[in-house]
Amino acid sequence: MNIQSITLDLKDEQATVSLGNKLSTLITPPLTLYLSGDLGAGKTTFSRGLIQSLGHDGAVKSPTYTLVEPYEIAGIDVFHFDLYRLYDPEELEFMGIRDYFTERSLCIVEWPDRGHGLLPQADIHIYIKYVNTGRQIELQAFSTKGEEILACLNNNDNKQ
Repeated sequence: MNIQSITLDLKDEQATVSLGNKLSTLITPPLTLYLSGDLGAGKTTFSRGLIQSLGHDGAVKSPTYTLVEPYEIAGIDVFHFDLYRLYDPEELEFMGIRDYFTERSLCIVEWPDRGHGLLPQADIHIYIKYVNTGRQIELQAFSTKGEEILACLNNNDNKQ
């Protein structure tokens, strides 16, 4: 059974972090995640849950000014991108964007629309939006690997 999309309601910040924790148990490199949503919707909060659950002990901050924050965790190269302040996608060429997407990397890209045309296709695109005081997250698979991850995530949620 292939799952193309899952929509989840998250009541608070901890639920967003928990979703990142759950996803971390299902992923292996290479993998590309896109995160889209309004400012403050929870993209970095989700990323923090994912990265810390993989084994990073320190803080996870949004790389808004540096564009990318690298982490090496248990043999995985994790690259957290925030392209919000990117003015021209060609800037990604100057920073060697293609070198980040390797067989041992997990690339998490916030504001992927800003890098249109220079980023590889996401395995999973995550859309986060405000709903009252909580959030709604839609995860869409764009690869076989993405579909497998969503199927496992869906099965885990149905067991709870």
